[in-house]
Amino acid sequence: MKGIKDYDAIIVGGSYAGLSTAMILGRACMEVLVIDSANPCNRQTPYSHNLITQDGVPPQVISNKAREQVLKYPTVSLHYDWACEVHKEENGFSVTTEQGNVYRGNKLVFATGIRDIMPRIPGFSACWGISVIHCPFCHGYEYKGMDTGLMISNDHGAEHAVFINHWAGKLTVFPAEGYSVTAAHRELLSRHDIRVEDRAVERLLHEEGRLQAVLFSDGGRLDISALYAALPFEQHSALPETLGCELSENGYIEVDGFGQTSVDGVFAVGDNCSPMRSVSGAIAAGTRAGAMISRQLILKED
Repeated sequence: MKGIKDYDAIIVGGSYAGLSTAMILGRACMEVLVIDSANPCNRQTPYSHNLITQDGVPPQVISNKAREQVLKYPTVSLHYDWACEVHKEENGFSVTTEQGNVYRGNKLVFATGIRDIMPRIPGFSACWGISVIHCPFCHGYEYKGMDTGLMISNDHGAEHAVFINHWAGKLTVFPAEGYSVTAAHRELLSRHDIRVEDRAVERLLHEEGRLQAVLFSDGGRLDISALYAALPFEQHSALPETLGCELSENGYIEVDGFGQTSVDGVFAVGDNCSPMRSVSGAIAAGTRAGAMISRQLILKED
């Protein structure tokens, strides 16, 4: 590994959480490398919300500006590549990329996000983040008062439907294949004028990601403008697990309040360790982690 540059910190993932971490470290005059695959999970989302001063701004515009500002700090570098291998070394970590580059860092930050697992329903993935959505706080206002659907797969879904109904005009619940809504939950939904649609969903009719209708296997159709769905997910990168980072029972990387994982010197920030998926939350997590990493590096703490 002769001639390989050492960094104070290597950040894997260059979206909001990773860039926020990099900015804090850059302002602390730390040598930082950000490795980014340029494949953010919100790449289809047209507008970002709940971020003061940036409400209604396209996510790409926000990330482009963030990248420009972070890279003004001379000790911060950004390389577009895929981190495919990591190793713990005596004085830090080594990261190998798909392009064959090897880097070393004293601290390692995973801002790698998660990968949503889409159902095999034609049209679903094309609408994801646009009109097939996961969060009413992120998207509900834009679809308030409109005919809306909600996919549910367990007994918590009925209560969630009552919650989502606050934003919806007419709400229809679609039970997932293999799940049946109980009589008690049907009665609860009925009291809130929420319909249960038991027909199998065949595909989603849309135009450039804008949902128009749900089409059923029996040839029927229900016109709706938005569909909520809580999808299963997996870690976008397996590298944290290969280093021994512990995961929660829900699949998130376990971290403390500053993003420190169960492995000394390894931090995680953003969607890979939190169910609260938002730009503002990712930025805040990066800020906290960057501050703690800076302190540890300056004071030579573990």
